[in-house]
Amino acid sequence: MRETVVNESPGFVLGAGDPRFSVRSATATSVTLVVDGRGSFPLTNTGDTWAADVPGVEPGDTYHLLVDGPTGPRHEFDVTRPLLDPAARGIAPAAGDADDTTGAGPAPRWTSVVVDDSFDWGGVVKPRTPLDRTVVYEANVRTLTAANPHLPEDLRGTYAGVAHESTIAHLHRIGVTTLELLPVHAFDTEHWLQDAGRENAWGYNTLGFFAPHAAYASPGARAEGASAVLREFKGMVRLLHEAGIQVVLDVVYNHTAEEGLGGPTSSLRGIDGANRYRWSADPDDGGAAGGAAGDAAGDAAGDPAGGRARVRGSYYDTTGCGNTLDTSVEATADLIVDSLVYWAREVQVDGFRFDLMAALARDDRHVFDPEHPLLDRIRNHPDLQDTLVIAEPWDVGPDGWKTGSFGARTSEWNDGFRNTVRQFWLTDIAEERRNGSPATGIGALAGALTGSRNLFDTSRGPLAGINFVTAHDGFTLLDLVSYDGKHNAANGEDNRDGSNDNRSFNHGIEGDTVDRGVRAARGRSMRNLLGTLMLSAGVPMLTAGDERSRTQHGNNNAYVVSEDLTPVNWSDDEDAEAMTDVVATLARLRAAHPALRPTRFGVEGQETPGASRMSWYGPDGHPMTIEGWDRPIHRALQYFVESTPEHEPFDRVLVVVHGSGRTRDLTLPVRDDVLGYRLVWSSEKHRDHERLRPAGQVFTAYGPGIHVFEIA
Repeated sequence: MRETVVNESPGFVLGAGDPRFSVRSATATSVTLVVDGRGSFPLTNTGDTWAADVPGVEPGDTYHLLVDGPTGPRHEFDVTRPLLDPAARGIAPAAGDADDTTGAGPAPRWTSVVVDDSFDWGGVVKPRTPLDRTVVYEANVRTLTAANPHLPEDLRGTYAGVAHESTIAHLHRIGVTTLELLPVHAFDTEHWLQDAGRENAWGYNTLGFFAPHAAYASPGARAEGASAVLREFKGMVRLLHEAGIQVVLDVVYNHTAEEGLGGPTSSLRGIDGANRYRWSADPDDGGAAGGAAGDAAGDAAGDPAGGRARVRGSYYDTTGCGNTLDTSVEATADLIVDSLVYWAREVQVDGFRFDLMAALARDDRHVFDPEHPLLDRIRNHPDLQDTLVIAEPWDVGPDGWKTGSFGARTSEWNDGFRNTVRQFWLTDIAEERRNGSPATGIGALAGALTGSRNLFDTSRGPLAGINFVTAHDGFTLLDLVSYDGKHNAANGEDNRDGSNDNRSFNHGIEGDTVDRGVRAARGRSMRNLLGTLMLSAGVPMLTAGDERSRTQHGNNNAYVVSEDLTPVNWSDDEDAEAMTDVVATLARLRAAHPALRPTRFGVEGQETPGASRMSWYGPDGHPMTIEGWDRPIHRALQYFVESTPEHEPFDRVLVVVHGSGRTRDLTLPVRDDVLGYRLVWSSEKHRDHERLRPAGQVFTAYGPGIHVFEIA
């Protein structure tokens, strides 16, 4: 067995002396680097690392790899096929057939580009916002600013547009501290979508883990080349950091754009496919569950026809995208860690949201391991200690739902919060309208308000949860209250795609309407959903455009939908402005009240700094009863929450929740330490927000709503 050497930096390293290039393959028999206009450079191998000094290479040079190796059921070697460098810092559309010396090979769709990494950061450093003060805003680079009239047309939908002063001013207005960008690693559109004349609009189809997606750069930067694209990206990060806004990247390391067997072989599959992807242990492909073990039988059998025909095995796919990277193989894990370190150190991003992170934590038997070596490296790598680590804690494989399982230093998308909050404010209200009573009581919502302790153990605390009501995949906030079912005809899949479990409620009319009563009810529901999100323990995540009443006209899977349907609404629309003001007010309330954003869970009988002390009252102002928690007919609670000071002054707040369409009187709690309550925000419009209400006074809730009182 060959020795493994991991001290080479992947891809091109420019600096003093000749540029150096390296790539890893445990199964190749030869690797040649072809630099267009400069010639071919055979690489020599030590262990599984192939490397060479490459004199004369400069930024802007395009290049590719030619790789040969054995035949067999898990190999896709073709020495005539130009391949992308897995660690290319720049990826651009290929101008035509690559200039190689081995004869005419397949025309490549993409080419690797050598880039100039230099950049003047001007002394700007990462904001390092405390996690309890973090408000995440999930956005697509293109659709965030595609309709922004304050931008020059050539900057709309670009990295430069994201960092424009008008974009930053809007993010400041609504209290965003952390911008989470949908995938910006270079990506391609899946071939079946290309054949249908469609485009992947979200980017979950990665070509390379080190290069920014060039199509998101401004026309001037694209014309100048890959180095200018990278400079524009870094410039975006610098300007956002100057404004105190963190940058988190949604990263897709679970699969690549090479799709399933028979898909486009553009990089890893042609370099070392036997080790980079997960394989099924079926009798036709050599019998091994992962890595290159089991290839020997196929290799020994050779190719009886003497050509390149292959008897293939099958991938073990837990992503639904045709392939899954095998992170149990050290070289694959190294590639991911090298990419993370590059973006965190060289590009200065503040963190990563890992798409389908459960797929990254499966072992060599494809079983999820919460102590997976890759997870440990991500949590403990010295160059990643100041980064946010956010997991999408599931994949589509067996036993793939793993919310709550990712351990220290990791926050997780809290789908339990999403489902509970939608159920309480939408599905249950619809059920009450139909049958006179909702299906559930208020207990589950109380758990969501206080940090989903049922999902995250005491040692991790409430900040382990990234709370959300909507995300890029699914209904927008406005569509969530406007449609009972999905309307995905625009996707060209006969409405088969997208989730059928939306927990949405159209309030009596499907889709857009001029009915004032329905519109008012929808507005109230949106305020209830946003209020619960922003007032709950945990880290809130907003979806771009929800604060602007963005609609996708009932499409809950708009990954291939053109820009005219999906951009954030930048108009002065009255409803959009009103909802933006709601988010801004809620963000200010959250920032002002540490009681609403505890950093720890309390422990019974102990004083826990950073935790919040909770007292629960029923609608009569008395302590909550068991019956009050469980009976769906009640659906009302008063949540009196006090901080346990650690870094901020003592604070306390009363949150009143009424989850029924019926009008109800609630008695504000009487306590010896309370003089009165002042309403500071309500999801009901036109409430008296100024006067001090004495303890014991009746407060009338006129329908489903959430109300926040400061305490005197």
